[in-house]
Amino acid sequence: MTKCPLILICDDDPVVHESLGIYLDNENYQHVSAFSGTEALSMVESENPNLIVLDLMMPGMNGIDVCRTIRQTSRVPIVMLTAKGEEIDRILGLELGADDYIVKPFSPREVLARIKAVLRRFEEAPQETEKNIVRLPQLEVNLDNYQVRIKGQIVPCTPKEVEILHMLTSTPGQVFSREQILSRVWGYDYFGDTRTVDAHIKRIRQKLPTEGVSWELKTVYGVGYRFEVYGA
Repeated sequence: MTKCPLILICDDDPVVHESLGIYLDNENYQHVSAFSGTEALSMVESENPNLIVLDLMMPGMNGIDVCRTIRQTSRVPIVMLTAKGEEIDRILGLELGADDYIVKPFSPREVLARIKAVLRRFEEAPQETEKNIVRLPQLEVNLDNYQVRIKGQIVPCTPKEVEILHMLTSTPGQVFSREQILSRVWGYDYFGDTRTVDAHIKRIRQKLPTEGVSWELKTVYGVGYRFEVYGA
């Protein structure tokens, strides 16, 4: 980036803003603060941040709802903070398009390292339009606008669903393990936590037709998944 990244911190705890702010200042990152979900949505529009650090549990509009709303119009990277230990909360946030999550209590140094990693992945994402669009009979997966079209009709998908589908359709017939999908789509390993991949695949399958098309998303039991194109 040619200018210092602007980080939006959204958390109802002033201590989080203070501690993260010190580390961001030391790295010459700009940062602004929101103390509620509604304030965060307003600042996304007015400040156009390069990344959002978003607390899951806030009074009023929580982080899940904020993430869901942002993802309707924006692909800005989101690092989610959660004090809750339940895996389902992390999976839900990732399904909605969060790029990373950190469980409280955390080290501000760790958050800074995650911010750098997410920004780096975002900047290094492929920019070649043709590689970003997969076209198969009656199916188009487009990373430029994060749209999936089946038989010419847009099928609503979350950003991660689009990225997984793009990965699988880019090389029909190739088997990808759950660990490979985690690594490529989220950018690092989730320490063996592969159930989020299964949850995403289940949601994708529900949106794909089972008749009238020449392709299929298949499970390779004990290994992972592949996208099969018949007659190719």
